[in-house]
Amino acid sequence: MALKIVVLAKQVPDTRNVGKDAMTAEGTVNRAALPAIFNPEDLNALEQALRLKEQHPGSTVGILTMGPPRAGEIIRQGLYRGADTGWLLTDRLFAGADTLATSYALATAIKKIGDVDIVIGGRQAIDGDTAQVGPQVAQKLGLNQVTYAEEVLSVDGGFATIKRVIDGGVESSSER
Repeated sequence: MALKIVVLAKQVPDTRNVGKDAMTAEGTVNRAALPAIFNPEDLNALEQALRLKEQHPGSTVGILTMGPPRAGEIIRQGLYRGADTGWLLTDRLFAGADTLATSYALATAIKKIGDVDIVIGGRQAIDGDTAQVGPQVAQKLGLNQVTYAEEVLSVDGGFATIKRVIDGGVESSSER
């Protein structure tokens, strides 16, 4: 069974080497002073999507991101890693969007892409650490969600079996 997979990805400031210019006078991240990278948690999501693509011949993986034009770089990186396509939502009106606005824009884009079988996102972005966008996108699309997933064990007939680590053990559940 071929799958149409969308990976939610974000370009974030590289916070590994933060210097004195990393923050603005207002206390926000000075994105211009830091190099931009593919959010590491979203790279995990892309890796899982590519494993599913390999397990399900004929499947496609697309990367969906929202940001300034330079955010298109993570789509190119995703294509290099094995994704098939990508979509960049960019407009000055998106600048400073909170998680609610971001999830609305991403969910609207997924609806426009159409016939998506599974949406995979990283746990959270390293620049905001809210872990809200993925669950909000799922809610707006009326999709079941599994947070803190470690691995997608199988996808068959509209059901996905997901493994995640919880306090005291490992949980596997099947969701439609």
